[in-house]
Amino acid sequence: MLFTELSLDPRLQRAIADRGYTELTPVQEKTLDKSLKGQDVAVQSQTGTGKTAAFLITLFAHMLKHSKSSRRKALIIVPTRELAVQIQGEALLLNRSLGLEIGCFYGGVGYAVQLAQIKAGPDIIIGTPGRLLDLAEKKRLDFKECGFLVIDEADRLFDMGFLPDLRDLVRQMPERTRRQSMLFSATLNKLSQRVAQAYLNDPAFIEVTPEQMTVDTIIQELYRVGSHIKLNLLLGLLQRRTPKNALIFTNMKHTAFLLSKQLQANGYKANFLNGDLPQGERLEIIEGFMAGRFPLLVATDVASRGLHIDDLEMVINYDIPQDCENYVHRIGRTARAGATGLAITLASEKTADHLEAIEKFIGQKIPEFPVTNDMFVRDMSLERLAGQHLERRRPSGGRGGGASGGHDRRPGGGRGRRDAGGGGRPRPAH
Repeated sequence: MLFTELSLDPRLQRAIADRGYTELTPVQEKTLDKSLKGQDVAVQSQTGTGKTAAFLITLFAHMLKHSKSSRRKALIIVPTRELAVQIQGEALLLNRSLGLEIGCFYGGVGYAVQLAQIKAGPDIIIGTPGRLLDLAEKKRLDFKECGFLVIDEADRLFDMGFLPDLRDLVRQMPERTRRQSMLFSATLNKLSQRVAQAYLNDPAFIEVTPEQMTVDTIIQELYRVGSHIKLNLLLGLLQRRTPKNALIFTNMKHTAFLLSKQLQANGYKANFLNGDLPQGERLEIIEGFMAGRFPLLVATDVASRGLHIDDLEMVINYDIPQDCENYVHRIGRTARAGATGLAITLASEKTADHLEAIEKFIGQKIPEFPVTNDMFVRDMSLERLAGQHLERRRPSGGRGGGASGGHDRRPGGGRGRRDAGGGGRPRPAH
């Protein structure tokens, strides 16, 4: 289905076309079929399915029917600062010629800029729970004015301990029969369903399975290699493919740090993300990667949550994840919004046992390619890092060590799941 087939305000149609959107994704088609009619929806959706555009188009469509003085505000609740900023960016792109006010509110920064946004009278309020409650307690924001509610990445909000804060925020809004509410979650588990039943008004439940989201648009390649020469193969693949950008996943925090240093020593501009980095530094690294200041980013699963990169060319599983859903989550970072992408997996003797469960989960065998001697490249980090003591990075202070970055003042803000620890330093490749 094409966006031009939707009955939307002409101004919004132009904004969608300017954004480059033409054909609806499955999640967008199923969601907009209900939400544009004013119905509440609870949607199972993962990264790269187009869910952000689905709920933003819904909000814009309803708001453009009213003048500034008569339209109701929208509240979008998200678990992390990075996701808040990503949604704000997408909203601003769609809003270029629409004239709505967009406000973004999160902890870890001063109040001056955010208070200025409040003074401008935001139509769409995007924020993390702690800062939203702070501003409400200070009488800066009044959620009784909100006629729309979006709960994004609900499962992660619950994992991070934000359910009590979510309840506090929803209690300050009009009753569920007097607002339109939308919930989005990677999985509609029992808790997500209970929250949907409690806070949404007779919602339509929409599910798109992980298999549908990965098989069609992502080219998957598997290479079997010994762990002692895995780095050499990675260097060879990077040399052959020369990706403009690539997200490289590891299972452990220290592996991410060490691999980034090894890539740098081999002449690549690279950086790393793990749950030990302070929030400000993590955001700076993400912004640098998105801006193209370095093409390679090495990350753990937990640290990468909320990381949304448009036009990501390649995902590399340097380590195969133990969790099947993490595989789907990882490779879904490429091939966003209907584009194609490449996901490369390196299977060593240490992690190959996880393959069978992953292939059963995605409903297909990952295509395996032969590894030949000419694919290996000499690792220069052995000489260039010799004598250096590479210690695992730790946060410089505050509560920034959790997966969420600890950027909210509420108790849940620093209780994100930690990266998998343990294990010694991996042996450098020869």
